[in-house]
Amino acid sequence: MKFTAYERTLQGTGASRRLRHAAKVPGIVYGAGAPKMIELDHNALFFALKKEAFHSSILEMDLGGTTEKVLLRDFQMHAFKPIVMHIDFQRVDETTKVRKKVPLHFTGEELSAAVKTDKCLVSHVRLDLEIECLASQLPEFVTIDLSGLVKGTSLHASDLKLPEGIKAVKHGTQNPVIVAVTTPKIEEEAAPAVAVVAPEKGKGAKPKKNEKQNQK
Repeated sequence: MKFTAYERTLQGTGASRRLRHAAKVPGIVYGAGAPKMIELDHNALFFALKKEAFHSSILEMDLGGTTEKVLLRDFQMHAFKPIVMHIDFQRVDETTKVRKKVPLHFTGEELSAAVKTDKCLVSHVRLDLEIECLASQLPEFVTIDLSGLVKGTSLHASDLKLPEGIKAVKHGTQNPVIVAVTTPKIEEEAAPAVAVVAPEKGKGAKPKKNEKQNQK
């Protein structure tokens, strides 16, 4: 994906506030050289952020007529308004090793024995995965084949078959669940209702005491 940025010279809270009033977004690009303060058109950036590829692939930034390869690193949104407040990019090249969260796309779920035979429920516990690879190998997303799922199993991060050169980032001994398979609960049949029959008059019902008996 390609986008256009403009170099900015004014810094500070007041300058950033004036940029936002002019429908611009202040930002910075760093790495492989001196950091540069930049600004972007707000509407174009807002809609670009809605695209999955803008978050997880190498981008081409046109800055002053020069194209640089960058990676989105961070952005801040307004607390309650749909306004982008600030954005950060990192310059990368083919030899740059990066860590990045990428989306997970699942396929083959309906063909698995867990779903097809045992009618199990498959829950996608994680929708993204942090990976490490060279910038040139960074995928837009990672596809996970679920056709081998069986009843009573779960798919962990260590079980994923990732493309060559890409590995999942481990945080200590954590091995998070990516997909969980659960057996649907079978509702118990409702017990038949027991009809309660009121006793007929004179049969088993105690006679009411009259007022004279009550006075004794």
